[in-house]
Amino acid sequence: MTDQEGADWIPPGADLSRPSAARIYDYLLGGAHNLAPDRAVARKLEAIQPQVATVARRNRAFLGRVVRFLLERGVRQFLDLGSGIPTVGNVHEVAQEVDPGAKVVYVDYEPVAVAHSLMLLKDNPNAQALEADATNTEAVLNSAPVKQLLDLNEPVGLLAITLGHYLPEVRGVFAAYRDALAPGSYLALTHLTNDFAVLNDPRVAETMRKTQDHIYPRSKDEVLALFDGFELVEPGLTTSANWRPDRLAAVVDPEEDGLYAGVGVKP
Repeated sequence: MTDQEGADWIPPGADLSRPSAARIYDYLLGGAHNLAPDRAVARKLEAIQPQVATVARRNRAFLGRVVRFLLERGVRQFLDLGSGIPTVGNVHEVAQEVDPGAKVVYVDYEPVAVAHSLMLLKDNPNAQALEADATNTEAVLNSAPVKQLLDLNEPVGLLAITLGHYLPEVRGVFAAYRDALAPGSYLALTHLTNDFAVLNDPRVAETMRKTQDHIYPRSKDEVLALFDGFELVEPGLTTSANWRPDRLAAVVDPEEDGLYAGVGVKP
């Protein structure tokens, strides 16, 4: 059977010829919603850097810790930008385990990611998925799912996990969302960097240029600038594995981690 045969998670008309970051990430996490072109790119990345799947898993674990952290601080609504293919540990699964009334809107421009999200959420009244470009902030914020589920006059957890490094210009995008959110809202992000050895190989960016998602690694100062108008919470800007790890023994050498990570609150 080919990838396409019997795959009800692939929407009609989806361009399956070009690999996508969402499906590559799904593969690296051990998911089943990826295609041969995605797997080919993922294997090239693994050949360049065998730790790339470990970096992906650490990033996913960071997302779970962040959602639980925000729930502890009273946040009950989440806007997940660049949410990708749903897999174990989705935002709504983590949030609604604590509070079944927690609201989540997923945003992605990749049709396969959104189609599968819609399948997953069809019986969930408190979570929706939106097919949109996260850089079109006005369209996202004025969309039906956001208007139906989220109250922008109350704190929102804005999640931008591995989103920024796919955008050539990102600071203005995050600023637009910041300005639309109520005080007490949070921005949580991870971002690829060349500052650390694990992913500091030009072949990584070169390989991703063959997909529909180019990458733009940024330095620590550039990532810090994305938190303009937010106050970083402890431990500040660190790496994905080292942001409030579940166990102190889990601390990882930043040179092996690869992604900056941080959470900021809008005062």
